[in-house]
Amino acid sequence: MNFSRSFNNWRKYRQTITELGRMTNRELHDLGIDRSDIHRVAREASSR
Repeated sequence: MNFSRSFNNWRKYRQTITELGRMTNRELHDLGIDRSDIHRVAREASSR
């Protein structure tokens, strides 16, 4: 994996954490995400 791809994956990971972290527990629940799952969801999203 090259540097550019790694950097873009990291940016996507951080952006996902930021966006999900700003949501209320109710909004997260509506998406089927628990607050403790945010990092896992972000890792999955950044690896796609």
